[in-house]
Amino acid sequence: MTHALIVDDDTDSAEMLATLLATEGLTVAVARDLAGARRQLALQTPQLILLDLHLPDGSGMSLLDDEKVRVESEIVLVTGNASIETSIHALRMGAADYLIKPVNIQQLKGILSRVSSPATIDSEIETLKSEAEDTARFGHLRGRSTAMLRIYAQIGRVAPTAVSVLLTGESGTGKEVVARTLHDLSRRRERPSLAVNCGAISPNLIESELFGHEKGAFTGASRQHFGYFERAHGGTLFLDEITEMPSELQVKLLRVLETGTFMRVGSLETLHADVRVVAATNRDPLLAVEEGKLREDLLYRLNVFPIHLPPLRERLEDVPVLAQHFLEQVIEKEGEPKTLSRAVLRRFEGYPWPGNVRELRNAVYRCYVMATGSEITEDWLPEGAAKVSRSGPDATSVKVELGTPLADIERKIILATLKHCDGQKEHTAAALGISLKTLYNRLKEYSATAEEGNEKAGR
Repeated sequence: MTHALIVDDDTDSAEMLATLLATEGLTVAVARDLAGARRQLALQTPQLILLDLHLPDGSGMSLLDDEKVRVESEIVLVTGNASIETSIHALRMGAADYLIKPVNIQQLKGILSRVSSPATIDSEIETLKSEAEDTARFGHLRGRSTAMLRIYAQIGRVAPTAVSVLLTGESGTGKEVVARTLHDLSRRRERPSLAVNCGAISPNLIESELFGHEKGAFTGASRQHFGYFERAHGGTLFLDEITEMPSELQVKLLRVLETGTFMRVGSLETLHADVRVVAATNRDPLLAVEEGKLREDLLYRLNVFPIHLPPLRERLEDVPVLAQHFLEQVIEKEGEPKTLSRAVLRRFEGYPWPGNVRELRNAVYRCYVMATGSEITEDWLPEGAAKVSRSGPDATSVKVELGTPLADIERKIILATLKHCDGQKEHTAAALGISLKTLYNRLKEYSATAEEGNEKAGR
């Protein structure tokens, strides 16, 4: 039976929590101060500790200094006046979650449903990290470059916590794969993990998709619909291309993150959302704030733990590992064994991969399909990789000066790739590893900027 320790000098709060936990089938001990908490810990190791920060004989944070406590118990902060900064500090030190008084019963039940042995998860993460350099894998991720080993360390630190994560990096660098790994190494891994591409849903429908709607809420709403937040309850929600979310909806997302509550479209009923949010963007977040694409307050709420994914051209030593991984994937689906020749791998390593990991995956899949023999040779290399092998990397490169704004670099790369693909937008989007909708949005922005510049020049 799961044993819980409540450390709280507020008698009413402690009794209420003890009653709730007992109702859920836990055995409960109560301590009023740090000294009492340490006595209880010596008597019996709890699987769950509900810990108040402000105690008569010191800060509850001092219990987090005990490695044995952090390893063997899941610690949840319970406080009436915790700042975001204090809570984040505690989460980074090893706390699993935090509750604000008065405690929301549904949120507490959500935490209880995830109570598992932290030692099991921590041990699994430590094993993955220690073996990563040899196996070139960490969860769903592949690679052994210095950049990837650093990312594995970051994921291993943040995955078991409840901290919001913001993933940045170019399209195709594997942000959704990181999100899946974060979920699978968290205490929420037995609960749902859902992904939403905010740039691929119509602005008129995205609120309904996220929060759900009631029957008759709008034209075409013929039945009640549960949104992503409701379906991901207790689990993880990955919000990709967060900067493409309409500003008015960003306000509602901020409310969910701050209060844990939301309402379906067309309803007055307040619902609770016990969801960990992992967001991602291929833009510079600070630049997106300046351009009005992302609310500053939402950025700070999401950017508790930032992880930046490097483009594939900055870790070309990982290309052979990734290529072999994708080859094994397609062999498993199709059943016919094939191998990549050394010549193909050399060419892969010499190509800058503007579409990043996604482009490499597509290239391997295409080569596999087109190769008639058991070995994949240079005959069916992607056009870009073939050109690199003949003319050198500069044949398909874009030169930029140091200090060039990221928005200008992005614009130059998109337009150069469009030209390289002879104006074919579908090929351009595939090469860049972005959706066709995102490409159209960028080109529309560039066109509007050019027109504005022409108008100013004509005055």
